[in-house]
Amino acid sequence: MATRNHKRARGPAPDAGTAAILRHWREAVPNDRIAHLVKDATRGLLRALQMRLSKYGVAFGHWAFLRILWEQDGLTQRALSEEAGLMEPTTSSALAAMEKLGYIRRERKPDNRKNVHVFLTPKGKALRRRLVPLAEQVNDVAVRGASAADVAATRRTLLVMVENLARDETRGGKGRRMPSTRELARRIAAATAGPRPRGRNGIYRGL
Repeated sequence: MATRNHKRARGPAPDAGTAAILRHWREAVPNDRIAHLVKDATRGLLRALQMRLSKYGVAFGHWAFLRILWEQDGLTQRALSEEAGLMEPTTSSALAAMEKLGYIRRERKPDNRKNVHVFLTPKGKALRRRLVPLAEQVNDVAVRGASAADVAATRRTLLVMVENLARDETRGGKGRRMPSTRELARRIAAATAGPRPRGRNGIYRGL
C-alpha cells in the first residue's frame, strides 16, 4: 500500500528554548513520559494564541471566559468557574477586569439575589468573530505537515487519556480529591516549614 509523504513545513528556525525541547524528544529521550510531551505541546499552543490575542489587546486569561460565554451566555459566576476549571476568587478577579473593559456585565436576578449571573455585552459578543479565527489558525499551524489520519489518531488517544484520568480521579474517592488553592497552600507550608524557633525556656516564639 502506497504511503504519502507529508513534508514538514519549513519556516524560521525555532528559538533556542524550542530547539532544546525538540532535541530532547527527537534525540535525547524520545520515550520520555507522555505527560511531558503534552505539557510542551500545550505550552506551544498557548503561546501561539497569546501572541495573536495580544494584537487585539485581549488578555489570555479572559479568553477562556469569553469562549464559554459565547456558547452559554448568562451562566452564574460559580458555573463559569467550574466550566473554566478555575477557583472562584480567580474567576471573580478576571470578571471584574472584563467588566471594566466592557466585555461583560454581572447581575443578580430578582428571584435569586444570591447567584451572580454573567452576561456578554455587545462589545464582548463582537470579539467572537475576531478571536475565534485566531484560535482556529493556531490549531491549523500546530498540525501542519501531519496527515489527517495522524491528527484523528491523536484526537482518539487524547480522548482516551482524558477518560482514563477522569475515571482514576473518581475511583480515588475523597482521599484523592483535588484540593482547593487555599488547602494546597496550607499543605505546602506544612510540608516545607522548618522547626519553629524556641525561646530561652524552650517555649515557642511567635514568628
